[in-house]
Amino acid sequence: MTFYQPKNGYCYNSDTMFLYDFITKFNIKGNVLEVGGGCGVLGLLIKRDFPKINLSVIEKQEIMSEFIKKNSLQNNIDVKIINADFLDYEFDKRFDFVISNPPFYQGTLKSENEIIKTARYEEFLPMGEFFKKVNSILSERGEFIFCYDAKRIDDIISKMPKPLKVIDIRFMHPKLNKKATLVMIRAKRHAKSMVTVHPPLIGFVGENYSEEAAEIYKKAGTKSVKI
Repeated sequence: MTFYQPKNGYCYNSDTMFLYDFITKFNIKGNVLEVGGGCGVLGLLIKRDFPKINLSVIEKQEIMSEFIKKNSLQNNIDVKIINADFLDYEFDKRFDFVISNPPFYQGTLKSENEIIKTARYEEFLPMGEFFKKVNSILSERGEFIFCYDAKRIDDIISKMPKPLKVIDIRFMHPKLNKKATLVMIRAKRHAKSMVTVHPPLIGFVGENYSEEAAEIYKKAGTKSVKI
């Protein structure tokens, strides 16, 4: 699949690829919403692999919404695109799945580029408000699958609103001897099962992708074109 991206904007990276693979391990069906679509890569890949889903993508930046439209047409994938702020938008239906690679960086060192800044920093989608809104638009047994900074795992669990419950966790480590930098999480409303902590995903072995990481990129099969 070919994805057009802005030359001077935020571009998808390994976080999105790894989250895409994590999501595909589960039975994705029904109405699916991606929050913060960027150029649309995550949602469109999921729709490609699960063609029966009804996909919606909400993206607050108009320029990125246009990229989602361009990429959906380029790849002949049907998607409803909503150009609005997720926290303010009034949805007319509930969703069986909400997926997201949200902005999760903290701190004061920010890019002057508004597109990049909005896509990367948590202040544009605060964790607590984000989780609360997701919980309010999920169906009774709906699921929330997302990634976040691994160092925030305590905040993630403490701020997860009931009846959402974390049921799957997988950490990504850049290398075998490095601390985890990313955590991928699946939460479900009214779940009763205990948490499954999956084996870690290792990004690199030496200077090359690990065998699993290379397979994930191959499975995604994306090509990026900057315009």
